[in-house]
Amino acid sequence: MKFRSTAVRSTLTAMVCGCVLLWMTGCKGHKRKATSPPNTTDYAGNVERLDKFSTLTGLRWPNYADDLGNVQKFYNDRDNELAWTRDGKPTNAAMALLQLFQDAAAKGLNPTDYDVDTAGQGRWTPRLTRLAAIAKAKDTSDAAQDAVAQFDVAMTISAMRYFEDLHVGRVNPQALNFDIDTPQKRAAFDVATLLNNQVVDAENVAQVAESVEPVNPMYKATEQALAAYRELAMQQGAAMSAALPPLPSGAKPVGVGGAYAAVPELWARLQLEGDAAADDAAAKGPQSYNAEVAAAVKHYQGRHGLQDDGKLGQATIDSLNVPMSVRVQQLENSLERWRWLPDNYMQPRVMANLPEFMLRTYEADHTLAFKMKVIDGEAKGNHDTPMFVRLMRYVVFRPYWNLPPSIIKKEIVPHLEKSGLGYLAANDYQVYKNDGTVVTDFTVHDIEHLKYNVRQLPGPKNSLGLVKFLFPNSYDVYMHSTPELYLFGLYKRDRSHGCVRLQHADQMALWVLHGDQSDPDAENGWDADKVDLAMTGDMNNRTYNLKTPLPVVIAYFTAMPDEDGTTHFFNDIYGYDKDLEAALAKGRPYERDEVKINPKLVPGETE
Repeated sequence: MKFRSTAVRSTLTAMVCGCVLLWMTGCKGHKRKATSPPNTTDYAGNVERLDKFSTLTGLRWPNYADDLGNVQKFYNDRDNELAWTRDGKPTNAAMALLQLFQDAAAKGLNPTDYDVDTAGQGRWTPRLTRLAAIAKAKDTSDAAQDAVAQFDVAMTISAMRYFEDLHVGRVNPQALNFDIDTPQKRAAFDVATLLNNQVVDAENVAQVAESVEPVNPMYKATEQALAAYRELAMQQGAAMSAALPPLPSGAKPVGVGGAYAAVPELWARLQLEGDAAADDAAAKGPQSYNAEVAAAVKHYQGRHGLQDDGKLGQATIDSLNVPMSVRVQQLENSLERWRWLPDNYMQPRVMANLPEFMLRTYEADHTLAFKMKVIDGEAKGNHDTPMFVRLMRYVVFRPYWNLPPSIIKKEIVPHLEKSGLGYLAANDYQVYKNDGTVVTDFTVHDIEHLKYNVRQLPGPKNSLGLVKFLFPNSYDVYMHSTPELYLFGLYKRDRSHGCVRLQHADQMALWVLHGDQSDPDAENGWDADKVDLAMTGDMNNRTYNLKTPLPVVIAYFTAMPDEDGTTHFFNDIYGYDKDLEAALAKGRPYERDEVKINPKLVPGETE
């Protein structure tokens, strides 16, 4: 009996000691989830102490509260094993990550966000040196163990930041009044599992990183353009070229045969981006503003959203004087915005790029269908068209336009006071009661004080044109045709109340409806004649529900590679680039939480 009691006590003691040892080595009473090869748990206690807090001393941005849960999951899933060193030395994957951090600018990211400076390794150099010293001395002191654990956790935090930034972007666009749900996209991105199963001990870390980037040819082209413009910025910085001189006050733009004293400098500037051909070694470049210079200027203007007439005006000179470093920043902004897009909108069927004043449509296989000019919301005032994503669900032919109270007061009443009530009939406006009854006996005072409603009848004078395309959203922004076709001749087309007006709405209607049919070539299906009849016939306000809704992106890219291989730049018409750059300049932690959108547009006041 005595023997048995002793045996029981010994067994219990062994079990307790075993549990203590298991706890000390990171055992959490669950199965290890990480699929990467096991590593040492000798530093489990050190790691566990570090990942209980939301700051890590020594990081460039020590506050990592936004990733604390991910860091804890990462180590919990591997029982607090080390991840980035083996036998006291950094793993190949760790060194590959350091190279990615160092090259982060090539992705439009900031290397300092991952503890790398422009000179090289930055904060990682002393950490690597410390690891080497610990391994060489076989130092097992508490301080040494803490240093090894700190290296590991710092690498984990930096890797998470890098992969998240590549996949979701850094700033929550909702904080900039863009209606794109990156918090949901971020929550769906299991970065802890990605690192554990695909990056730790990976043979090709760069390939894993590339796999989380946006899958879109234009994103990849933007990344390639960034590399080219970073090189141009370095060339321009080394040359320290003077800015092109302005035109004399009040002078007209310079055309062929006109005088501009700095033609050689202008030619050299046009050569920098490839708008002008390189000089023949045996020939001298143009010395006067001839047809060759005008052609190069015209090419440049076409890439920069300017009036492409080949004449050298002050707006063109100002654009030419924009440093290449600014163009680099524009490309970086574009890459950031691409990363915001939800996965199901990464290859949209319809994309309107606001600062470009252009719309692109894509076939189901993602090839370009066509491009057309568009008109955006006015840049001054409260009509900025917001950036958002939605599904196009309806096409409406010959719509009514129900005027909101603000437009009645601000725009209709002044016309009535100037021209009289006849202005309404002359422009196909109709006055009616809430029950739909048409009113014929009314006064300007009635209209001004909103006694009745006002709508514009369907037809060629209707401000919405003959067809509109609805992708339901809280801003009441949609795409539509317009009777003011002359506006498409402008190079700066911010003329709407917030909606996107289409240059060739009939082409859009045919493409949308023809492609929405189960048999597009059916005899009774949608064709050009049927679209024309729907737009010009006598059936009003006809709505067609799309069988397959189309993903629509209202985008804001001030730098975009075109389909012809050239890179285009546009003015920051709404100041959205400025807002993004200010948010990024604050550094980590960037805004990530769900933010209520507060757009300038008032629903119902768009057109």
